Order: sequence, then C-alpha cells, then structure tokens
Amino acid sequence: MNKPSIQPRLIVHGGAGAISRANLPPESYARYAAKLRSVNAETLRLLRDHGATALDAATHAVRLLEDCPLFNCGKGAVFTRDGTIELEASQVMVSKGYRKRGCGVVLIKHVKNPILLAKEILVRGEADGDGGHNGDESNPSSAQGHSVLGGPTVEALARKWGLDMVPESHHWTKKRWDEHKRGLLQSGVPNPSWTQNPKWPPEEESWDGREYLPQGTVGCVALDRSGVLCVATSTGGLTNKLSGRIGDTPTIGAGFWAEEWFCAQEMVDRQPRPQSPLSAMVPDGLINAFADCMPTMNGGYNQVPHNLPLDEKQRSASSTRSYRAVAMSGTGNGDSFLRTAATRTAAAMVRWSSQSLAASVQDIAGAGGELQRSAGDRWGKTSEGEGGIIGIELVDGAGRIVFDFNCGGMFRAWTDDSGNERMMVFREEY
Repeated sequence: MNKPSIQPRLIVHGGAGAISRANLPPESYARYAAKLRSVNAETLRLLRDHGATALDAATHAVRLLEDCPLFNCGKGAVFTRDGTIELEASQVMVSKGYRKRGCGVVLIKHVKNPILLAKEILVRGEADGDGGHNGDESNPSSAQGHSVLGGPTVEALARKWGLDMVPESHHWTKKRWDEHKRGLLQSGVPNPSWTQNPKWPPEEESWDGREYLPQGTVGCVALDRSGVLCVATSTGGLTNKLSGRIGDTPTIGAGFWAEEWFCAQEMVDRQPRPQSPLSAMVPDGLINAFADCMPTMNGGYNQVPHNLPLDEKQRSASSTRSYRAVAMSGTGNGDSFLRTAATRTAAAMVRWSSQSLAASVQDIAGAGGELQRSAGDRWGKTSEGEGGIIGIELVDGAGRIVFDFNCGGMFRAWTDDSGNERMMVFREEY
C-alpha cells in the first residue's frame, strides 16, 4: 500500500523592520503585495501540481526575490559603507536527504543568484570529500566537504559550475544608492568619498528618504509531499555595513534552521513511596501547597508523558513513534540573531519539550521575546533586537505555518489552512 502523501505548504518573507503606514503608502504596499503573492502562488503550484521537492521550491522562490529590485537581496541589495555590494549570504537547509544539510555563501559580488550557488554546494556535497581530508582536495571543482564558502574562492567555483555571472553593477539600484549616501551623511562620516559613481538610466527611481525600503532578509520555507522541509534565505546584509561583515543569514542555527526527529510517547510511572514522617507533622493545606515542589510530602508521583527522541533501531521497534520536523527562516537585525542562535534555539525548545513551534517562535521573535531582550537598554533606540521568523512545523503528517515578529512589520505571504492566499505586513490587514 502506498504511503499517503503530505499536503505541501509554503511561506515566504520579504524582510522585517520599522515599517508603518506612514512610510509604506498604499501604492508601495501594492507593489510588495503583488510580488510576494505571485512568488507564493507560483512556487506552491510547483509543489502541489508538479511534485517539486522542498529544496527546488524554496530555492525557486528565493531566486525570484533575488531578481526583484524591491527587496534587499540580489538586484536591489544594500551597499556597504565603502559603496560596494557584498551579498552576504544565501543558504539552503533541508531536514533530511543531504549529508551537508545546510550550506552558505558569503561576500558575493558577481554571482547573479547566490541562492543557486548555495544549492550547488549542498547538492554537489554528496560527492565531496570531508573538509579536504578525504582525498578530494585535488578536484578543482569540489567544495571539499565545506559548508560555508565565500569571496573569490566560491565565485570561482560558480564559474566552473556554469552559474550566471554578472558585473557587480547588476545588483545596483538608484534607491539603494541614495539610501547609502544619505545614511553616510546622516551618520556624520566626514567627507565621504565614493569609489563608484553610477550613471543611472532616466527610468530609475530616486529615494526620497521617507518611503520604507525593506531591510533584513528574504526567505522561504517549503514542505513537500514526502515530508521534507527546506529553508532558503538570501540578503544583502545591513545598510552601510563594514566591508567583510558576515551576519546571521549564512550562519547555521542563527538565521536559518531545519531538522527532523522521531519521538515515542512513553509514560514514566514511578512507584509510590511510603509517606514521609515530615508529612505527618504538616497540616493538609500546607502539604497540598508544597506537593508540587516536594513530591515526597504526598507520598508519590504523577505519571508524566515524555517525548523521547529515537535512534534508528528504536524507530523500527517503536509502535508509538511519531515523526516531527521544523524549519525556519529569520529576518531582521542579524547580529541579534547571531547572539541568540535564534532559529536553532527555537527548534531545540520544540524538540526537547512539549512546546509547539508557534509558541517557540513567539518566545524568540515575538514581542518581549529573546531577540528583544538581547538588545537590553538599546531596544527602541537602534534596530538592535528587531526581527521576525517564519516557519513550518510538521506534526502527525500535517504542516503548520507559523510566524511572529517584534517590530513594526514583516512582509510575508502564504496560503492558509483553508486554501486562501494571504499576504500581510502588520499584525492586522493593511
């Protein structure tokens, strides 16, 4: 008998930050909404109607966003303080099926779609050696088992692998250039000098300094019919970052994460203990008050359910096993995601407790969560701690879409449990 397939699910995000109705007028909102809805619908069709894998679907969605100048990735990425482009990273991570599981690329200037390069490192990793120590170092077209590569080294591999290469100027937009220059002048940089002096075509729009320009990261989380989850993420980094800066997007466990595990529901039944002599001297009311903290006072323990991860042998032997998986993509202030290992922490909260992914994401990225607390007294004075997370949790063969954020808004699009296409920025409809 064929194993029943899982209903594919998908969610995409286009960045998070200090978004408000004042800096996101209706005409701007309409442009972002149209693009995100289009990406969500097109990619979900690949999963549902064409049997695409989660890896191919997530990569496809992010590639579409990299090619769109509205977002901070690929064409439309922010500039460094030196007026250059460094596509900080793109990466893919799958819950199962590949030895490397997660890969990242950093300091990219000339690859048209960094997400495709990250995917190549993941897929080609099946034939790689072990970090250059497994006899593969003589192959000039191998990533040698490495999971994260950057700069000229990884761009040379991109050329050998036949990926589209472009001049750095391909990624420029006039709005981002205006943002870059205005930011330097407002920060008090004395006599900033620009190594680039772009000549813009007449149709390129300028930036007035008031309209919101997406910050953070774009990403996609996909669940395919076989139950595999994949996350793909891409960014240009922080506006006017120092050249060479690396953030959370290529850092496994900070800006992205995916994993799966098997559990068994097991009841731990401890034998009742004899009544403690102390309990005979304490009034009943106090015994009840202290019983939760001091089990010996009421003479025993309750049965407690435990979710116990199983190894391979236990998977086949357990009659009560259940399969679970999670995948997440983060967006916002990358340094805060790094300090909190945000996505891996949220996954661990799910795996090692009975908490849902929705509750864990809220604890990390929601109002008053770990990201916000990590900013300390700098919260609200800078962008530190701001951000959001999207994800999918697979429980009992069904995918559940989750998201939360602690800032003004987060661009996100998905198809809900009733089959309705959704796109939102704020907590309420625009």
